[in-house]
Amino acid sequence: MGILKALKESETKRFLKYAEKKVKKIENLSEQMKSLSDETLKSKTVEFKERFKSGESLDELLVEAFAVCREASERVLGMRHYPVQLIGGIALHEGTIAEMRTGEGKTLVATLSAYLNALSGEGVHVVTVNDYLAQRDHDIMAPLYQFLGLTTGVVTGDIDPSYRKEQYQADITYITNTELGFDFLRDNMVMSKDERVQRKLTYCIVDEVDSVLLDDARTPLIISGGGEEPTHYYKVVDMFVRTLKKDKDFKKDEEHKQIWLTDEGIDKTERFFRLKNFTTEEGMSIRFHIEKALYAHQYMEIDRDYIVRNGEVLIIDQGTGRVSDGRRFSNGLHQCLEAKEGVKIQKENKTLATITYQNFFLLYEKIAGMTGTAKTEEVEFREIYGLSVHVIPTNKPVLRQDLDDKLYLTATAKYNAIVEDVLDCVKRGQPVLIGTSSIEKSELVSSLLLEKGITHVVLNAKNHAKEADIVQNAGQRGVVTIATNMAGRGTDIKLGEGVREVGGLKIIGTERHENRRIDNQLRGRSGRQGDPGMSQFYLSFDDDLLRIFAPPAIKQRLKQLVTDEDSEIENKFLLKTIQSSQKKLEGSHYDMRKETIKYDSINNQQRLKLYEERNLLLDGKVDVFDALERAALEFVKQTFHSTFEDWKIHGDDESYFRSAKTFVEMMVSFGLVISLDGLNELEGQKPKTIENWLAEQVYPVLLERKSQLKEQEDMLRIQILQGIDQAWTDHLEALNQIKEDVRFASYKQANPVQEYNQESLIAFNQMSDAITAYMGRLLLQSNYQDEA
Repeated sequence: MGILKALKESETKRFLKYAEKKVKKIENLSEQMKSLSDETLKSKTVEFKERFKSGESLDELLVEAFAVCREASERVLGMRHYPVQLIGGIALHEGTIAEMRTGEGKTLVATLSAYLNALSGEGVHVVTVNDYLAQRDHDIMAPLYQFLGLTTGVVTGDIDPSYRKEQYQADITYITNTELGFDFLRDNMVMSKDERVQRKLTYCIVDEVDSVLLDDARTPLIISGGGEEPTHYYKVVDMFVRTLKKDKDFKKDEEHKQIWLTDEGIDKTERFFRLKNFTTEEGMSIRFHIEKALYAHQYMEIDRDYIVRNGEVLIIDQGTGRVSDGRRFSNGLHQCLEAKEGVKIQKENKTLATITYQNFFLLYEKIAGMTGTAKTEEVEFREIYGLSVHVIPTNKPVLRQDLDDKLYLTATAKYNAIVEDVLDCVKRGQPVLIGTSSIEKSELVSSLLLEKGITHVVLNAKNHAKEADIVQNAGQRGVVTIATNMAGRGTDIKLGEGVREVGGLKIIGTERHENRRIDNQLRGRSGRQGDPGMSQFYLSFDDDLLRIFAPPAIKQRLKQLVTDEDSEIENKFLLKTIQSSQKKLEGSHYDMRKETIKYDSINNQQRLKLYEERNLLLDGKVDVFDALERAALEFVKQTFHSTFEDWKIHGDDESYFRSAKTFVEMMVSFGLVISLDGLNELEGQKPKTIENWLAEQVYPVLLERKSQLKEQEDMLRIQILQGIDQAWTDHLEALNQIKEDVRFASYKQANPVQEYNQESLIAFNQMSDAITAYMGRLLLQSNYQDEA
């Protein structure tokens, strides 16, 4: 590990050395740029585009383009890029991640690389985590791009579909990660090429890259359609699992978030549902529902993982603390939560299209990112996305004091200490931002502060409408703000008058999170641009992290040693245990994401293959009638092989004649007259000979059908696309079932991913055969449709 660390550090040092040379060249052009008139400065964009077309690379244009963008920014926005921001811009252009502390101006940094890469004319996407930030960043930066002669667009959730295409045609488009992914999926479901909104995925800059590429990557993007009514099992199973006892009827592994029935639990299940055997098809279905329901009850908490609003269960994004509108947990978990909370159980929607963020963003030719917290996850960024992380120096020294954690035996003692700390800050006029891990805990802290008469504001998923305003005011004298993980990422907290003198903004963390990045994000709200500040985390043995990972013996031992439960426990060894627990959890989360990618990478090969074939058809690059003819001939062959299966096994005359009669009758149902006598005469020939004879019989009919349908090409194209989409929907359902089935592969010493790969390939071939059969029948049955 020491060697790897040294290699990574030397890589960043090499990059900084290289970037600093570029910065000096950019700085050397400053006076020259200042001397240019507005019109001359604007004209540089046209010059750069011409030079690019003439063969100069973007790398060769970088120094001049950055100098122009920097000068234009000062004239239009009143903001001039610092040297360290130029370094950040170079990192983005190189297709790496720039780790820059909060308040270092990442939004402005992105303009440098966005401007340079937009010169190619292929479009740049600036991706961020929510609609507010996408719209805000666009509105702030659009005047700069427009001054330089570039067009801009913005795509948010409420934008009209007819307006989207125009936004994507812009040189630089600001957009959220969810809209970007969903538009990609929707573009691969359209019935006309004119309905597509996106163009080629060339280059994107991902703001809050850790939130998008890591946190959001836990849940795939799914477009669902109307499905079946919810199964009756959800309510019945919910009532049943409430009777199950932990350790007796089921066991749970909190570290890996797994849950399973014991032998006693299986017996209880068989008696309750009157099952003779738990391993029957019905038994496996009930087992699936029970495990999902147990997971919903044991691991999913209201006001942490989801909220209930207006009779609906809404997901809370764990990375941001915001409600994820329009998203539902998959594979029945959302229905289990609806049963648990006693609200209406929604339909089990069918998946029409899905992709993970990992595989979506890998479709870009070049990807870059920026965040305040990426270094701790550098291995994952490198292994999954091929992205290096470069820590960019701060413009001014960081003055924030990060105090050692305070540890208490109980949650009550911890919260009492937090309240005392806040009281002290309020008396001195020091603003406080209190970070909590859930809505429930933010409301608990709020109630404790109210008891002491401390005025404060609360920011969580129930109260996120005024997020930016709340966060912007968090640095004013004496203001106390409680926030969940969202903590207003992307919005600067500026210190009010007299706040520097009392120590700047104080951050109080009410517990350590499962991930060090989230702790660092919270800390990063304080100490921007050389401002003073401080951070302090309060922990207790009732916190989830310590409750799950700290050995029970430690807490028992401390109970014997600690005479006053309200006093702080000073033990550096225990604090190191917490840090190692976080690293262990981060590794566990990484393993889960890697496992997701292993499965979706298999799906992705199939997805891209299907989308490629679909787009060739949509773009008119495949002759519809030739495709239908090939499919019809293949369908006849498939039907021949399936109906003559018995003959191929036994090889006797009787089975041949019986098969021939069945085959001819089936062909008649499709309007094809095949001579039974002619077919019978071929008895004893090889299957290939019979195949060729059938093709000769069918071919003239297909030519006639093609001639009859020559005016209906567009209608047939749409029908084929609809058939492909239906087959893909059925295939996705099959893949979900395969994934559920292979979970038990390890019991028979098999590798679940290998099993999934084999079974999914079989399913894909079956889907391909189904599409061929559908297209074949489409042509063969077309005359009946005309007569009707």
